[in-house]
Amino acid sequence: MSKDVRDWWRTSIIEMEPGKIVFRGFPVEDLIGTVSLPQMVWLMTRGAMPDEAQAKLLEAALVAGVDHGPQAPSIAAARMAATCGVGLNNAMATGVNMLGDVHGGAGEQCAELYFDIARRLEQGDQLELAVDDGLEHWCNKYGKIISGFGHRFHKPTDPRAPRLLELVRTAASAGVVGGGFADIGEAVQAKIGRQRGQPIAMNIDGATAVIFCELGFPPALSRGLFCLSRSVGILAHSWEQMEQGGRNKGPMPPAYLPTFDPREDEN
Repeated sequence: MSKDVRDWWRTSIIEMEPGKIVFRGFPVEDLIGTVSLPQMVWLMTRGAMPDEAQAKLLEAALVAGVDHGPQAPSIAAARMAATCGVGLNNAMATGVNMLGDVHGGAGEQCAELYFDIARRLEQGDQLELAVDDGLEHWCNKYGKIISGFGHRFHKPTDPRAPRLLELVRTAASAGVVGGGFADIGEAVQAKIGRQRGQPIAMNIDGATAVIFCELGFPPALSRGLFCLSRSVGILAHSWEQMEQGGRNKGPMPPAYLPTFDPREDEN
């Protein structure tokens, strides 16, 4: 085979030929039955094998984001797709495609905020000043809503966040992570609360972004990792809906119709 054909795709992730499958230097037969799925995710995305403590912290973040019920747009969309006669993979793809900047994908933007504040700290700013300047920069770029904070159901506390932060603190005390991003996340949460005059929840995006940043994942991977996590819930709900049956199930029961709101002719 000519070199230009062989070089059409270039990868350091996998070496594969008949009778041989090697991931990042590890033969697949040595990985099967010896490493966990979080370790495999880390190996594939980062190129090295994490230790068990790092993998456990990553696993906690992945478990926390698995599902939030049919009121979550990603889950509702997957269930509706399942009633339209598509396959399980199509229903899952429908749900995953709902994970954008507002729903589920906000962890990427939140991680960007955390890393920006961390850079300001490295330059000598105190935490409070770094948070103030980081939030000002964020709002100038994205608007007043801070990704990773606030929840339409969980007020003032998202039950997932305190547990994840507790695990980060435990990991930091054991030297697994530094703990600085947990400080940043909690400082941002406190600052927003003071600005609003009432407490605000750190949501799943904000909490998992703390873990992904502590573990050194780039912001863009925060979104991908959340999609990986939520796909488990999307799979479960898609399958449940297929077992329940139903055809063309829309977002509201048939007896309820959307409001017709005619616009007056501008002329």
